[in-house]
Amino acid sequence: MQFREIQQPPHKVKGSKKTTTKVVIKTNRILMDSFRNMCSERNRSRAPGKVNYPLLSTGVCLIILIPMCAAFNLDVENPAVYSGPNGSYFGYSVEFYLTNSSSVSVVIGAPKANTSQLNITEGGSVYYCPWSINESECHNIEFDSQGKPCHWQTMINVEPHCLNNYQAEFKSHQWFGATIRSHGDTILACAPLYSWRTKADTPQSDTTGTCYLSVKNFTKFVEYAPCRGQGYCQGGFSADFTKDGRVVLGGPGSFFWQGQVISAAKEEIIKAYYPGYFMQSVEGQIQTRQADIKYDDSFHLDFGTINDLLVTPGRVSSSAEKLFVFSLLAAFDKVLLPLFLSMTDVLVGAPMYMIRGSDGRLEEVGRVYVYLQRGNLSLESTLNLTGTQVFGRFGNTIAPLGDLNQDGYDDVAISCPFGGENQQGLVLIYNGYAGGLKDTPSQVIVGQWASGIMPASFGFAVRGAKDLDMNGYPDLIVGAFGVDKAILYRSRPIVTVNASLNVNPTMINPEEKTCSVNNGNTTIPASCVNLSFCLAADGKYLPDNLSFQIEVLLDRVKHKQKGGVKRALFVDSQQALLQRTVRVRNGEAVCHQTRIYLRDDKEFRDKLSPIAISLNFSLDPKAEFDSHNLRPILNYQTSEIIERKAQILLGCGEDNICVPDLKLAVHGDRKEVYLGDDNSLTLTFNARNVGEGGAYEAELYVVLPPEADYSGIARNNETLTQLTCSYETENQTRYLSCDLGNPMKSGTSLWAGLRFTVPRLKDTRKTVQFELQIRRYDSSLAFLDMYLCATDKTVEFLTCSVSRPDKVVFPPSNWKSSKSPRVEQDIGPAVQHVYELVNKGPSGVSHTVLQLSCPLRVQGQDLLYPLEISTEGPVNCTTNYSINSLQLKLQQSSTEQPPILVSGQGHHIARRDVQRDQLAEHTNLSCSNVECWTLRCNVGLLEKGTSAILKVRSRIRAETFMEVWAIWITHYFPWLLNISMQRIEKLLICFLCMSRLRCRCRPSYQPIRVAYVNIFT
Repeated sequence: MQFREIQQPPHKVKGSKKTTTKVVIKTNRILMDSFRNMCSERNRSRAPGKVNYPLLSTGVCLIILIPMCAAFNLDVENPAVYSGPNGSYFGYSVEFYLTNSSSVSVVIGAPKANTSQLNITEGGSVYYCPWSINESECHNIEFDSQGKPCHWQTMINVEPHCLNNYQAEFKSHQWFGATIRSHGDTILACAPLYSWRTKADTPQSDTTGTCYLSVKNFTKFVEYAPCRGQGYCQGGFSADFTKDGRVVLGGPGSFFWQGQVISAAKEEIIKAYYPGYFMQSVEGQIQTRQADIKYDDSFHLDFGTINDLLVTPGRVSSSAEKLFVFSLLAAFDKVLLPLFLSMTDVLVGAPMYMIRGSDGRLEEVGRVYVYLQRGNLSLESTLNLTGTQVFGRFGNTIAPLGDLNQDGYDDVAISCPFGGENQQGLVLIYNGYAGGLKDTPSQVIVGQWASGIMPASFGFAVRGAKDLDMNGYPDLIVGAFGVDKAILYRSRPIVTVNASLNVNPTMINPEEKTCSVNNGNTTIPASCVNLSFCLAADGKYLPDNLSFQIEVLLDRVKHKQKGGVKRALFVDSQQALLQRTVRVRNGEAVCHQTRIYLRDDKEFRDKLSPIAISLNFSLDPKAEFDSHNLRPILNYQTSEIIERKAQILLGCGEDNICVPDLKLAVHGDRKEVYLGDDNSLTLTFNARNVGEGGAYEAELYVVLPPEADYSGIARNNETLTQLTCSYETENQTRYLSCDLGNPMKSGTSLWAGLRFTVPRLKDTRKTVQFELQIRRYDSSLAFLDMYLCATDKTVEFLTCSVSRPDKVVFPPSNWKSSKSPRVEQDIGPAVQHVYELVNKGPSGVSHTVLQLSCPLRVQGQDLLYPLEISTEGPVNCTTNYSINSLQLKLQQSSTEQPPILVSGQGHHIARRDVQRDQLAEHTNLSCSNVECWTLRCNVGLLEKGTSAILKVRSRIRAETFMEVWAIWITHYFPWLLNISMQRIEKLLICFLCMSRLRCRCRPSYQPIRVAYVNIFT
């Protein structure tokens, strides 16, 4: 989409015997379709009577690359911005114009600008922009003022507007200024879409292209159009100067798009120019011939020598010795940039290179290939730089930047004109080094203009390697023709700093007090050491004096810790930070000395970790600008932080390394804890150091299980050490931290106790686990022990029963025998038994079975008729007998009195007390000698203090007692109620405990008190 031609001035490489200048001219038309997709119809040339082709960029870029420097010093904060007419594509091409030290400027092409030429539309223009610190105005250079001319068919020079008004050339939409190059006081500007009518009787024209040279600083203008008569040559599509000023043009349309390279000496072009003559004969002009059909320039390389040109079809490049041409695929050779190390190396841009995205689809990201020449024309691919911006066209332009930091190695700019978050365009600076090119950019310049109706195309044109402001560092011009802008970035001078920091001695002995520190009106002895630092600055083209901001920080790691105590301070200020501004002369060094002291060891805990002392320096941001209105910048390879470390003498041998050996044993006052209880627990531990050295910042670390709470230190035993403990929560983990000594000296053995409660047990865990650790200064685990207590259940039941009424007298009053009973009163007297099961705790219990056995018949005679069963609480009952089997109509309301409740026990039921000797004469009917019906009830979860109630309402078979048993029986009627507690699941194993929980319900099958009904006849 853009043609890029880049010229690199000669650069002598250390150890190399040859100096090479690379000149680029590259032509190709395969990328035209992509240009049409990007640009609107109005961007195409529309000269009448001709086929219109948009300008594309497939230009070869050649550069000398010398080993690595960091291209970080381009000043992006204060660029010079040049603006052109709206819609003129100002910035499509850019170039430096340096005639002498007193005249520095840039020239910028605007190929769609309108000019003063009569009847010419968008002929294009070139602007001259003199540079100064406070000026950014541009002026049009009038290379050609002639409008629509007319000429005689025989090409004889005659005045315009005469002799049949024959029009021979077409300048509208010719894209003049699309190519610009300079050499000394000469500017070469081309219009590659200029058209020429070659036959008088043919209304069509050929896009031959034309160029103009501005000679001797705009005093003379010369046209050079060697392609007239050669069809669709498009001469000037790419162009450049050789080192000695020879003009080289590329014409991609010659010979049916095989392409052609034409070259002539600048002096011969000027000598051969005659105004009004269209056809020129330039002495010494050389050009490539039409290639044989077998040389397809899209796929093959063909090298041949024509005088001082080494040529392939449609490609040319030059140096002081040879001109090189490379023929590559169109999508591959967007930019071709030879790099000069000890031999000529090559960079090739492929801005439409595609990779597969995460969804498997192809994404256009662009790529730059780096080839190193191992032998004569033997190129080895060593590095591929792949873009990251989809449709960003990474590699669209590759430009030499020269030696940006003056260290002997050149750098490269690679553009990504549609990259960035808002497609504002990017220019990436890559560093060269002895092995080729670094794979990551050292600086990324972002365009200032987001994409609008059309993209800004920042980076579409890039030129570097020229020192515009004469500060000794090359500068960079970037074009953004989509917003009609060109931006000049100047290089800041680079400061290389050598800094040193020393602490003497590095081992601080707390026992040796070598200095005094003021403490109010008194002085206290302290352990001191010397601290010194030096700063030396050096660099090319720097001011005489440089201002630095210095910061010395003591115990730097503690500054980052919340609440960290700085163990060392400056004697003068009694602070841990020293700040000052230091002025250093270029090429000289400045040093400073001071003293620091160690705080009293009671003021801090950390005695093992080194005391990190750092020196941080930077250029003063408030320093004045230099004579070029720039501030120097630190070399990015210079470390701005220097660190030294001091140690506290520990008395642990020559190596000052302590090797403690810590042991821990834990004991508890109980092995079991019960669900529902508070479970007071005391853990007693013994911590010992049996190693050779002290354990610094030793502490007991106790992780509490979720079921437990911390109560305090055990104080009931004078032999136990009274520890200082802190109770904290971190990320929902509760823990205790108890100080064991700093240091915990060798041979130390201490006993201490900790009190806990365990109130939140759950029946899903079997154990509760306490984890106790001894930790040292670096939070490393020195020793770990566990205390486990089993989780168990203990349950005490209270059972109560009552019968209403408690006695029945036969014969019952108002009762009549009925062969076909319809209502419940027909059966006989009513009786209701109520049973209550109360959990007195402390544990909850679930899955209890309540079983009720009731006499039903004896010797075939019915005794009871069950009517209704009701429950309160988590009770679910089943029976083997049909309740109210005769479907009798039940009594709507009952006149019976409610059960008598036990005082203070809620719904607890009292039982009737009967003396055993009063019942001796009665006969008990039990299920061992009569037929019974059974009621089985499953009782759900009963927490401590809750109950379950069962009510059974029946009728006594009066007819049986009246007819069969009335003579002899006065019996005492028993009812047996049995409880069977069946534990369904095990209790929960508590996280830090291992006491197993055993059910305390004894017995597991327990007979409950009997409910009696006395029957009297």
